[in-house]
Amino acid sequence: MVTLVVRDYDEAIAWYTQMLGFSLVDDTALSETKRWVVVAPEGIGARLLLAKADDDTQKARIGNQTGGRVALFLHTDDFPVDYAKMVKAGIHFLEEPRHEPYGSVAVFEDLYGNKWDLLELK
Repeated sequence: MVTLVVRDYDEAIAWYTQMLGFSLVDDTALSETKRWVVVAPEGIGARLLLAKADDDTQKARIGNQTGGRVALFLHTDDFPVDYAKMVKAGIHFLEEPRHEPYGSVAVFEDLYGNKWDLLELK
């Protein structure tokens, strides 16, 4: 599981479940302001903990947790189909798909601007 700092639990849940098709695995209240929110891509063991930023330092990291580099990798076994689905859903890609020696890849942004690779390895 990987933690991703978000601005708002509900908007993050909506984006990851509706735009990327992830499943909501857990949404448990821990206090009046904190929740344990976990989403996951279908059929993959990886999970994403959506952690709401608590203070200005954490808020400053939203959308730029890796200094502008690709933060996360979403693997697919059918790049053309998944790419087309994501484009149709309105996901913002920063480039056209590339076909590299290692596979097909295109960089997209999540709702906060974190960069992801959609990747199908050869």
